[in-house]
Amino acid sequence: MVARPLLIVFGLFVAGLVAAGLAPENATAQEPLRRPNIVVVLIDDLRFDELGIFGADVPTPAIDRLAREGVIMTNAFVTTSLCSPSRASLLTGLAMRNHGVVDNNVPLPENLTIFPERLQQAGYRTALIGKWHMGHGADQRAGFDHWVSFDGQGNYMPRDLLGRPSMLNVNGREVPQQGYITDELTDYAVEWLSQGERVQPFMLYIGHKGVHAPFTPAQRHRGTLPAEAPDLAGLPTGSEPGTPMWVQNQRNSWHGVEFAYHDDVDLAEFRRDYRETLRAIDDSVARLRETLERLDQLDNTIIFVTSDNGFLLGEHGLIDKRNAYEPSMRVPMIVWGPAHLRASGKLDALVANIDLGPTILDLASAPALDAVDGQSFAPLLRGETAPTRVQLVYEYYWEFNYPHTPTTFALRDERFKYIQYHGVWDTEELFDLAADPHETRNLVADPAFEEVLIAMRRKLFDGLAARDGGHGIAFSRKYNQGAVFRREGGSTAAEFPERWSRPINAEDRLEHVFPDGPAKPAMIDLLNRNIADND
Repeated sequence: MVARPLLIVFGLFVAGLVAAGLAPENATAQEPLRRPNIVVVLIDDLRFDELGIFGADVPTPAIDRLAREGVIMTNAFVTTSLCSPSRASLLTGLAMRNHGVVDNNVPLPENLTIFPERLQQAGYRTALIGKWHMGHGADQRAGFDHWVSFDGQGNYMPRDLLGRPSMLNVNGREVPQQGYITDELTDYAVEWLSQGERVQPFMLYIGHKGVHAPFTPAQRHRGTLPAEAPDLAGLPTGSEPGTPMWVQNQRNSWHGVEFAYHDDVDLAEFRRDYRETLRAIDDSVARLRETLERLDQLDNTIIFVTSDNGFLLGEHGLIDKRNAYEPSMRVPMIVWGPAHLRASGKLDALVANIDLGPTILDLASAPALDAVDGQSFAPLLRGETAPTRVQLVYEYYWEFNYPHTPTTFALRDERFKYIQYHGVWDTEELFDLAADPHETRNLVADPAFEEVLIAMRRKLFDGLAARDGGHGIAFSRKYNQGAVFRREGGSTAAEFPERWSRPINAEDRLEHVFPDGPAKPAMIDLLNRNIADND
């Protein structure tokens, strides 16, 4: 409960803002602007284009309505496309190299502050309902007054695949899951929203299990959509010249189209199940909106709808996420709150999951986090002119349990994307996204882009520096061989790039000694002459 004197002071302060003309246009002296309620709807593995409003053949009317009435951030990305690291980044505003949650097994360090803690300090009631998924267990974490969560990924149904009951942690009590998880989490959210006095603003963070694989639609949605294979015409197949060997090899793996999840997966049925699972989340958004309206809180609420990762549906011959290709790292980002936002429609600024916490704290006039890698895009939402992000650093660390994707570092700016693979003998990638938005032509060996390549290598290295200025890679303890199987009779391992083939004693056999650049050919020639002179 916020003390009444503090509320009076805050009310006078806001009234002063209104009098000074600093409040949004729809605030009046008779109706002083209040601190907004915040609702964060975090969907799991929802790619950027799998909503009805973006042209997907799936009914998502509730989310579509928020998008039509609010703001669509068209260039939203995650800095790591993996559940736990991405969620840690969203909550802390830190990149993976600085928060230390390097895979799905590592807990969030308790010494790190998350944005809900700052909201609590500003007088907000806070709740986490749904997926936490950092480390193991479902114990309540600092920053939340109300807690409903589950261990790890959780389960769609009340019993897991081994027949064990699915359990929820409800404010420290172990409670059996009763029904379909999306609906049950929504029930808990509606119940919490309906409780408490209306004096304090609130922040609800609802983290859905859906649409994580294996996709499991609610019973009411099963069979409601057609099984249509993704249209991959004009998209990369994973066999184009310049495709990394690991991509070609991953095609026949747990995360490849030939042996997806070590099974014979039909992409048409796969996408149908994905979309049908999403429908319950749209129902959840509709229920949350109806509840806020019933409680007379909707007009004073800002709603964020986003995802922890993207998801591939056959592009590059792959499924899942982890890699730095656009379908993996690009996510939807919808912001609704007409009473507090002047912007509307589409905003093309480059934003990331590490920006969400700083943005929410800015909109709530709450204390900022002490040190973050993200930056607030609240000024853009308020219709103000402000500096925007010019580039984004992406990082993913190799996981022993899914060894098909190597450690990946990438730099993406408004035009180019450069991808570098660490610890493997493979090619880099460079894409001109303006000319090739689907990433079908690797330009890393094109002399016309050599200067771009050199510059982006340097920027990526600098961007990957941790707070202490160093470059470190952490990893988890290995506890089994991982998902290493390949389909019998499937594609064989990839060949090395043809441009790497050389005869014995090739003139450029030592070219790796010198940095790329205009002076390199002369240096190689000088080296060869010195070698010949010494023979």
